[in-house]
Amino acid sequence: MKRIVIASLTTLAVAAAGLPAAQAQGVKVMKNNEIKESSIIEALTPPQDEVRTRSIRIRPAGESPATAARPGTASSGSASILITFATDSAEISDQARSSLDVVGRALNSDKLANFKFSIEGHADPRGGSEYNLKLSQARAESVVDYLVTHHNISRERLRPQGKGDQELANPNMPTAPENRRVTFRTQVE
Repeated sequence: MKRIVIASLTTLAVAAAGLPAAQAQGVKVMKNNEIKESSIIEALTPPQDEVRTRSIRIRPAGESPATAARPGTASSGSASILITFATDSAEISDQARSSLDVVGRALNSDKLANFKFSIEGHADPRGGSEYNLKLSQARAESVVDYLVTHHNISRERLRPQGKGDQELANPNMPTAPENRRVTFRTQVE
């Protein structure tokens, strides 16, 4: 069975635009000094499987009944990291490079070094669907290229995938900056 843990990298053309909408949907937005290796590692580390017997439920160490996930749900949450792409561009900004440097160090950490990741690019609905699919693919590939080149992460661990404009993070505001994002998904076999 394959489980997927999600941590999204939200791309913004205008700093801090659209944050309340993202936060209202239950997504914790990491920005500036909140973007730390430990936070990214926590968000991308797959949850430990609990052991179940006929009448006893044994949780992973450190997990209390109050913090335990319901059966069938991941105990690890989602986290967004502000990454800046200019509108209609796949070029990574200086500010985005700084955040991706933290992500790169996290992906090279002992806890995440053995995992593979899907890197999904997203676009807002401006432009046609075919164009947005190409743009989102280019964004995902830009992130992969940066992590491979600057952090020596094996390309085999990173699979770029363009999602176009079909999975909006903020459907109430289709052109909101948080809809232009890159999402990391931890692949667990």
